[in-house]
Amino acid sequence: MKISIITVCYNSEATIQDTIESVLAQTYSNIEYIIIDGASSDDTLSIINKYKDKVSKLVSEPDKGIYDAMNKGVQLATGDVIGILNSDDFFEDDDVVEAIVKCFEQNPKSDLIFGDVVFVNPSRLNKIIRHYSASHFKTWKLRFGWMPPHPATFIRKSAYQKTGLYSLEYKIAADYEMFIRLLMVNHFKLSYLNKVLVRMRAGGVSTSGLNSNILLNKEIVKTCRANGIYTNIFMVLTKVPFKLLELIRKPSS
Repeated sequence: MKISIITVCYNSEATIQDTIESVLAQTYSNIEYIIIDGASSDDTLSIINKYKDKVSKLVSEPDKGIYDAMNKGVQLATGDVIGILNSDDFFEDDDVVEAIVKCFEQNPKSDLIFGDVVFVNPSRLNKIIRHYSASHFKTWKLRFGWMPPHPATFIRKSAYQKTGLYSLEYKIAADYEMFIRLLMVNHFKLSYLNKVLVRMRAGGVSTSGLNSNILLNKEIVKTCRANGIYTNIFMVLTKVPFKLLELIRKPSS
């Protein structure tokens, strides 16, 4: 099984090396690594070029935002399965991709495999702030604002081919809308892997403050309605107390 890993980046000189090295350290060998850079003006490209012999495909050009960059990567990917690892994230262990492959082999009818992520302090990467567990996720929970952690989700290329690319209509919630189309519109099958797959630096576009959360929740409602799925803002906000509990939950060993 060939696995395509896509990293999208823009002016990521402070974090991109950790991301790249976590991919190159994977014990699974059949990995196609694709990096899509949005024409960075800092030293991001210089850092990437240090690993150019181990990067399968590199594109550096202006784009229309993070989801446009993801779409470029998905279109270039030739793997059986695609994972997206952003430039401020990195794999939790060296055997993440190997574990994903085994899970697909054990669940051959599954089109998506997802696991957990942990958020860490950007200046103290061993300091876990939040454990985002996907163990209780069910497809129907999308109507209530829940989704699998996108950076810890691996999707068959064939599912992308049927579902289409990420929508550019949303600033934050295009990954959420993708899950709506994958799971509630096209009814692809998913399986959960009980393992922390990705370590994320806190402060990303969808977790960077009250305004971002307000926009995210509004976009979640919009994505559901655009796909004929009923929800409303009050249903989506019922997840807030559970999200607060995640701030004190520690990851399982």
